[in-house]
Amino acid sequence: MRGSDDTGRSGTGSGTGSGFDGGTRTGLAVELGAGLGERATLVQFSSAFCAPCRATRRVLGEVADMVPGVTHVEIDAEARLDLVRRLGIERTPTVLVLDAGGRVLRRAAGQPRKADVIAALGAAL
Repeated sequence: MRGSDDTGRSGTGSGTGSGFDGGTRTGLAVELGAGLGERATLVQFSSAFCAPCRATRRVLGEVADMVPGVTHVEIDAEARLDLVRRLGIERTPTVLVLDAGGRVLRRAAGQPRKADVIAALGAAL
């Protein structure tokens, strides 16, 4: 996805060091508080007064509705500081693209474009 990753670099970030390390499907679903998609999951970390978060919610929801087996999960970063710290989330919105097994494949901070989200899903599908 386009934007900057949490290290401040621009471009597409890799999610390999994100902290989930390919955990089990059930364990990750419990951690996120929601079920994973059959093919992929778009995880969005948001905060209450974040205007780009609202736009990101709309984009990710549209993509999840368009692509069979893809689920969008939004997490309130302020309510889940434990998870935010463990995953190294530094700003909102931050989006993680998970594969069907719950492994983080892509990660980007900032408001994504729909085309970039679809392209990032290509790695998961």
